[in-house]
Amino acid sequence: MPAQRGAAPHVHQQHQGGQRPERYAGDGAGTRAGGKAPGGRRKGAMLAVGAVGALIVAVGAVLLAPGGDDPAKATPPPSAAPTTAAPELPVGVECSGTDCAGQDPEEMGCGGDFARTVSSAVVGGSKVEVRYSEVCSAAWARLSEAAIGDTVRITAGKGAQDGEVMGDTKAYTPMVAVKKASDANACATLTSGTKGCTDPDE
Repeated sequence: MPAQRGAAPHVHQQHQGGQRPERYAGDGAGTRAGGKAPGGRRKGAMLAVGAVGALIVAVGAVLLAPGGDDPAKATPPPSAAPTTAAPELPVGVECSGTDCAGQDPEEMGCGGDFARTVSSAVVGGSKVEVRYSEVCSAAWARLSEAAIGDTVRITAGKGAQDGEVMGDTKAYTPMVAVKKASDANACATLTSGTKGCTDPDE
């Protein structure tokens, strides 16, 4: 049909900022568009409670599951093999066994009352001895009534130590580790060329 003359065309009004016109509190559409029905609020609250409950159950299942990261439930590491305790040494004694090898018997406290002569021999005009310390499980050689330049050696298995008369008439060697006194043997070599050794079976 032809448009009626004189009728103003309908113009859709656009509100500033693209906002919809504010509804008044008395507008019956407010419940449907602007707010939530009471039933919707209860439903949302029930969903939230259900989600929290599910989360608690899930966390509890993880914590109680075997093989977790709980230190109290973790498998303990294998215990180390027991070690043999070092022997308790008398006051003043600083070493025992292999720890004494190459050490000075006097400085380590193995001489004096803790040592005894287990074998000896006369070489020329000198005396060579094997000194043994049971506490230290070690032995050494001692040369006395000797001259400067005379030497002495202690041997025990593959271990050996040497000593030399420097400015006195006696000398002794560092220690070698031994399991028993008869393991050690001492030999002296004099500047005159004379040599001699102890008999370990003495």
